[in-house]
Amino acid sequence: MKFEEFKLPFGYPLALEGASAGGEPFKYACKLVGCLPGELLVATLPRAASAGKLRSGQKLLVKVMAGNGVLAFGTVVEQILPQPRPMLYLRYPPKLSFKEVRGATRVEIHTPITVKATQGLATESAKGLISDISLSGARIELSQPVGEVGTHITINGDVTIAKLAGQLELPATIRSRIERSTREEEAEFPAIYGIEFADMSDEQRLLLYAYVFSLLATQAGA
Repeated sequence: MKFEEFKLPFGYPLALEGASAGGEPFKYACKLVGCLPGELLVATLPRAASAGKLRSGQKLLVKVMAGNGVLAFGTVVEQILPQPRPMLYLRYPPKLSFKEVRGATRVEIHTPITVKATQGLATESAKGLISDISLSGARIELSQPVGEVGTHITINGDVTIAKLAGQLELPATIRSRIERSTREEEAEFPAIYGIEFADMSDEQRLLLYAYVFSLLATQAGA
């Protein structure tokens, strides 16, 4: 398995993990700029480099969302060029590891969201949270009901991936209504649904995948 076989487009997000000269661990995000197979990878230079946390000769672990899993490999910083545009030159990876993530693999979270459901001329909206999420669906808890099974909804929420902020805007369909074991009126978010994600744009799907994979990697201690 070679890096170029994944055919990642230029501008694709990469996650860098390493440690500063003082031993302080860090995780930073950058983007793929180019690839010279067998020799170099070129990426944008994270702002952290200005603080001296990235340096020539430094060993890094790179993680990339690719296909239905996470691609990881070790590399070394070959060169840092601050001008005319800050670039990071990395040694081409001789070995890769790939961990498949099933679409049904769920991860527990507590992400605030706003949900809107439009039925005919009426629009229902509610605030709440995502309590668990996968690549194919999620469990959401809302302040009030927004629809029944089969209702189409849109989920909006702010997320952070490798210190980069993004906004999820995901179309979905309600597949189940989950009852609490206690009286619903006693709960902060009484309306609980199981939802399935619907067709979305490539940009939306990329953000969803990156978010889910980053959560899985964090909870696994990777």
